[in-house]
Amino acid sequence: MKIVYRIPSPIPSPGPMIKHVKYFELVPYAFKRFSVLSALRTAVPTVLYKTMPNPLTKSQKPALFTMNIMPPMMTVWYHLSQKYIGDQVDTVIFDCSGRLKKSDFPKARVQKYLNLYAATKSDEFLYTIARNRRIGWVCDDDMFIINSKAADLVQENLSDPNTATFSFRPRPWWHFEIDGKKYEPSSSYCIAFNREIYCEKEHLSLSPCDGNTHVSHIGKPLHRYDTFDKANETLIKHGYNCAILDKKEQEKYVIGYAGMSSAVMMLWYFKTPKQMMDYLQSPEDKAWGGNTLYTILSGLLSIADIQDMHKTITGKPYVLHSIPERKELDMLRKQKAPLLRADHTFERVDIVSEKLRAAL
Repeated sequence: MKIVYRIPSPIPSPGPMIKHVKYFELVPYAFKRFSVLSALRTAVPTVLYKTMPNPLTKSQKPALFTMNIMPPMMTVWYHLSQKYIGDQVDTVIFDCSGRLKKSDFPKARVQKYLNLYAATKSDEFLYTIARNRRIGWVCDDDMFIINSKAADLVQENLSDPNTATFSFRPRPWWHFEIDGKKYEPSSSYCIAFNREIYCEKEHLSLSPCDGNTHVSHIGKPLHRYDTFDKANETLIKHGYNCAILDKKEQEKYVIGYAGMSSAVMMLWYFKTPKQMMDYLQSPEDKAWGGNTLYTILSGLLSIADIQDMHKTITGKPYVLHSIPERKELDMLRKQKAPLLRADHTFERVDIVSEKLRAAL
């Protein structure tokens, strides 16, 4: 039976509003609501940018790009990228919450931008902002660069004129099967592009689409090509090399959390810690065997650690009004961990946070 419960909506309205929702239905609603409300801060800057785009100047440096909806995460991402590869790249940040302070990121170009699909924003970067660069490097803001040789790897791999992309983190749960050969999907988590191939010769897009019939590793058939997957397939079919860092080396260079965006959206949606805890505690125990609640609690634990790192870097806390206290999150973690399915574990958060703290 699907779980239905009542939850007070924090959306301003003429009168009191009580929404009858299933716990998993609230997440896509929160995404849409955030995109609309954040547009109050990002729409005009986006229009001005589109009217007068300002590409990076010509340089041999790769252009590095990320996009952000949670400011303290950007603090940590920027600190690490500057520490390890700052002088080797030129960095561009799309501020999709409209809440970043440019003065906090003095060596990056920060552009307020509508919270459109990640593929749309990445293509805008590759085709417009980075059009004077041979290499455009896209990295999610929950994928943290922790090795000073990361930029060297990008340059070395893309020096091969037939290599179209170089990925630090592929998708592990399915593979392409093309002309009898297996290929890992590169993903868009942290990937560098040879723009001469991707943009100028092949004119591709990172956009997701339907029609994925390749081989699943998790027992469920595939239906969708996620961000960059279809373009990845096209590049392979056209004879290009889509290079991927060896699995044993990946976390020496880039490490990250998983599923952060859902937790971030719920933090922006709720107004108080109590609302957040009510949301997590209301569903029946069997709901924790799925993806939604595990992903959100895992994300909240990650964000609590990110807040600590933000304070270490800046000396100041970043207040998130709806995040529960750490002791409440830890209590909930202990209660719900036995209910998770075998391939879900909260220990991954601890591993990533420990490595990030050491890298600061």
